[in-house]
Amino acid sequence: MESSGGRAEGSGRGPRVLVVGSGIAGLGAAQRLCRHPAFQQLRVLEATARAGGRIRSERGFGGVVELGAHWIHGPSQGNPVFQLAAKYQLLGEKDLSEENQLIETGGHVGLPSVSYASSGVSVSRELVVEMASLFYSLIDQTREFLHMADAPVPSVGEYLKKEIRQHAAGWTEDEETRKLKLAILNSFFNVECCVSGTHSMDLVALAPFGEYTVLPGLDCTFPGGYQGLTNCIMASLPEDVIVFNKPVKTIHWNGSFQEALSPGERFPVLVECEDRTCFPAHHVIITVPLGFLKEHLDTFFEPPLPPQKAEAIRKIGFGTSNKIFLEFEEPFWEPDCRHIQVVWEDTSPLEDVTSGLQHVWFKKLIGFLVLPSFAYVCFLSFSEEASGVSSEGADSLALVLLRIQQCIDSLGGISGGFLGGIPRAPQSADNRHWGLNHCRDRQKPLVGSPLVCLRSLNELVAWRACSISKKIFTEIPRKLGCGGYRRNLKHGSVCNWETIFKLDAVIEQHILLSQKSKPISG
Repeated sequence: MESSGGRAEGSGRGPRVLVVGSGIAGLGAAQRLCRHPAFQQLRVLEATARAGGRIRSERGFGGVVELGAHWIHGPSQGNPVFQLAAKYQLLGEKDLSEENQLIETGGHVGLPSVSYASSGVSVSRELVVEMASLFYSLIDQTREFLHMADAPVPSVGEYLKKEIRQHAAGWTEDEETRKLKLAILNSFFNVECCVSGTHSMDLVALAPFGEYTVLPGLDCTFPGGYQGLTNCIMASLPEDVIVFNKPVKTIHWNGSFQEALSPGERFPVLVECEDRTCFPAHHVIITVPLGFLKEHLDTFFEPPLPPQKAEAIRKIGFGTSNKIFLEFEEPFWEPDCRHIQVVWEDTSPLEDVTSGLQHVWFKKLIGFLVLPSFAYVCFLSFSEEASGVSSEGADSLALVLLRIQQCIDSLGGISGGFLGGIPRAPQSADNRHWGLNHCRDRQKPLVGSPLVCLRSLNELVAWRACSISKKIFTEIPRKLGCGGYRRNLKHGSVCNWETIFKLDAVIEQHILLSQKSKPISG
């Protein structure tokens, strides 16, 4: 097969490198490579009309809202995103302070500002603090099984429920208080599901959960929008490095391909796009989302990946998050309020409600998160499966949209219910379903349970002692850190520097498909 591209790459010396995807991992890889004199022939192929992946800021409600990534978790000197944000002067003075960088959060979401039961009454702060302490102490325990030969149970959810049953057996309060305690714990389960990118902690493997390591620093946001970071990275790249609207169809690897404009030269990799344009390369760095790989695994690589690697990709869990932005005529919260917890009194983490979730899906909402830069705007977050349907197939996607629209229509009733029957319907709403983009650029991978392919995972993923990614708390910093890692890049290689694990896994993900080539010097 020959290249059908319109022109040869630049005449600079060195190998020809393609980066597939311009999310934070792809941009980070491109930025690092462009700084090195050995990598002057570089292109980034982006399937859509924009760069940034799930980092996406848009104007709305009179300001900037984050449709994807929202916070910098662990903003301190060990965090590459924080370092870049500070370099580009994108953060506020308080966020840059040494005091803020030294705060230890333990990786736990802060306590809610106020808590309401679904009956409309305020929930005791003392009770919420007690249950938060219990829940987060159990979460800390789940991270202790990382280096043990065998975990006591397969999943995080099973372990948490087992421990909660034991604690609940010793509660001496009246039945109503015991039920309320379980309902509060269930709300913390919902938060952890959003953090882990799953609709049930039963789907998150216990053994590797300890890889979710935390950096110090109080979570912060970008005053001008998270997308300012990717815009700055893009501005540092040479002009025309990124080719937009170039969805890749197939990556032909382990071959010998020619290009008409480069007679006599052979390339081991050929990237074929959906518009039939082909780009030959010595190396390809793949930063497409795991969800895209799962959906197109049978056609994306030619020849196919080795069976054990393909099986690993198929078996890893993958979840979708949703946001709904709400604007009210006037706030129903206090000026210093940041998080309104909703406690559904008839729920319990010890009860399985999956079978009827489509009827009570709104009870998976974690509450209202107030946007401090807006006077009357807050947002809700929940997993796709909480809507009661799956995203597999066009019909199901339509059902997801319908369910989310039902959420918007019913939010006035929901908020009125837990606020004591006071009607406070939102003035306007904007729903952002992260899973509808065909490139899956806003979904979250996770280590699934049962972990049936651990050996395949070890073969698929290069576990490297990377000082950056070993301390990363969330996806975005890890993607940036791993995207900038170029050691062991080999001739004729196809590398995946995108994430496979959500639980932060500290993984430098390289799919090295050529084992016999000599490494590039420098």
